[in-house]
Amino acid sequence: MISKWIDTFRVYKDKRLLWVFLMGCSSGFPWVLIGSNMSGWLKDEGLSRTAIGFFGSIFAVYAFNFLWAPLVDRVRLPLLGRLGQRRSWIFLCQGIMLIMILAITQADPGGAYQAMGAPTTEAGKIPGMMFISLVALLIAIASATQDIAIDAFRIDQFNVNETEKMPPASAMAVVGWWTGYSLPGYLAFVNADAIGWNGVYAAMALIMALLMIFTLFVGEPEDRRSAIQNDMENSYQKRYGLGRFASWIAVTVVEPFADFIRRNGLSVAITLLAFIFMFKIGEAFLGRMSVVFYKEIGFTNEQIGEYTKMLGWVATVFFTLIGSAINVRFGVLKGLMIGGIAMAASNLMFALIAEMGPIEWLFAATIIVDNFTTAFSTVAFVAFLTALTGRAFSASQYALLASLGNLGRTTLAGFSGSMVDSLAGNWSLFFIITTLMVIPSLVMLWLLRDKLEAAQAKTLEHNQRQDSQ
Repeated sequence: MISKWIDTFRVYKDKRLLWVFLMGCSSGFPWVLIGSNMSGWLKDEGLSRTAIGFFGSIFAVYAFNFLWAPLVDRVRLPLLGRLGQRRSWIFLCQGIMLIMILAITQADPGGAYQAMGAPTTEAGKIPGMMFISLVALLIAIASATQDIAIDAFRIDQFNVNETEKMPPASAMAVVGWWTGYSLPGYLAFVNADAIGWNGVYAAMALIMALLMIFTLFVGEPEDRRSAIQNDMENSYQKRYGLGRFASWIAVTVVEPFADFIRRNGLSVAITLLAFIFMFKIGEAFLGRMSVVFYKEIGFTNEQIGEYTKMLGWVATVFFTLIGSAINVRFGVLKGLMIGGIAMAASNLMFALIAEMGPIEWLFAATIIVDNFTTAFSTVAFVAFLTALTGRAFSASQYALLASLGNLGRTTLAGFSGSMVDSLAGNWSLFFIITTLMVIPSLVMLWLLRDKLEAAQAKTLEHNQRQDSQ
């Protein structure tokens, strides 16, 4: 038994997993820029829960990035294209975000932004919140585009027959995401009172520059994607009499989504999309209001940094690796069920804090349990989405699936602040409601488990057939 578990963990010697980890760091980092950091800053500036909740609606961009994912899949960037299809898009998006972070260092949410070189009159100023909202939106767009390329980068790294490496790859992506999110977040919160939030964002710019350097050193994955897509273009031209440009549009825009429906059937495809949409809604509502809750209940910026970022990161790394091993041994669908139940139940610990107040040991215990359940369920969720993705259109199809998972996490969660306000600030009831939100997706997962397993098997067979042609 022990030797089997050792074999399970031995897969982490593969250097490609290190690349997946580094890309995961790049994916998680923007979320701290416009997520917890920004929530903490806006709360310190005195904004209301409702305003902070709706500010987070900029994350809705992540729910719709599948609309331009086909371009990331197929358009080769001039000059940067030498880095490879995936890395060139990642590097471009990182450069855009670096510029936007530098712009945030000049912002004042409670006052006005003075553009460099602009007149010093009131007419030359932009309201601080308007400016920050615009810059944060641009970061979200660049980050959502970067995620398309990063997810495809991870999927393309491994051969279709290396199914045993999918959970470990998902685990390293999750560990990387939380490393990119938690460690910079820890540095931000423990230093915010000393250097101010503008100073914090200046430090964040240095981290983004470092991530850009990492991107230059990771290896671009090799795959047959271009050859398969070119064959499809030739088929469109012969079968439908399309010209070269029309066939390129058909393969780029139509085929990724038609392939997903054709492979699974319309009813199963809709079922998959509905489950993905519902699975993380409760976690999304909790996550959007978590920093606001911590501050209102009485925790300091330093405590928030130490517990939610540093302790949370350690717990996430440990439990993600454990979760990946369990998913390898017992299957992704069982991992989803176990993780979903645990994820829902962990929300009740936040309700306990709301009743008992800012007790540090309870705060630490809650963070550990929450990160355990989040890590476990996220590894299974990412591995599940990866198993449903066709290799010929890895960027487009994974973006479609992940976008639905992000829809509840980003768009609907914008109402989390107004929900707390409508409950008259009753945090305990709010967390109980977020627990109940998970139940419908778990019921659907149990009832449709056979169809979901069949969908994964069909995708594997489909990818193997394409890879052998």
